[in-house]
Amino acid sequence: MSDEELDSIRKRKLAALQQRASDEQRQMQVEQQLEAQKQALLKQILSPEARQRLTNLKLIKPEFTDQLELQLIQLAQLGKIPIPLSDAQLKQILIQLQSRKRETKITRI
Repeated sequence: MSDEELDSIRKRKLAALQQRASDEQRQMQVEQQLEAQKQALLKQILSPEARQRLTNLKLIKPEFTDQLELQLIQLAQLGKIPIPLSDAQLKQILIQLQSRKRETKITRI
């Protein structure tokens, strides 16, 4: 290979890496904007105590909490939950969701 061919290959690889980096940066910005919008909606929907409970729960079960946040937003948009949702009402929702889980029992023989 000649030096010109190596230079052109390097330039193409560098351009591809720069493109990938800019795409990742744009994706991160979009995700941050969506998260900010979600948090703003939750701030309107939940009382401060309920927001604190949800934040504490997010530390323990982040995937579950993300799904719960989206469900709460959808329910609020449909008018199926009172706004602002109190801590006691959020507790009731969490108890209902927990009771839906299957219980597993391990018996030793």
